Amino acid sequence: MDMLISLSPIILMFVIFYFLLIRPQQKRQKQVKQMQSDLQKGDSVITIGGFHGVVHAIDESTVVIQAGDGTKLTYDRSAIREVKK
Repeated sequence: MDMLISLSPIILMFVIFYFLLIRPQQKRQKQVKQMQSDLQKGDSVITIGGFHGVVHAIDESTVVIQAGDGTKLTYDRSAIREVKK
């Protein structure tokens, strides 16, 4: 009983740490993976590096993005940060 009381602050810290840091990060990673797997030709995207463009072609691991001037660049799917609405 005395040992449980002495360990309760540490257990409480781990529970708080999980709900404030670990769980939200896991949810965000899941959302990003879902967004990257749902990419379609014609989507307006922003890469991790800040490049804005339109998806021109997609395969399993890469995405070809076309810039406004017609330039086409190939990126890994994981480099896509967000899809603009």
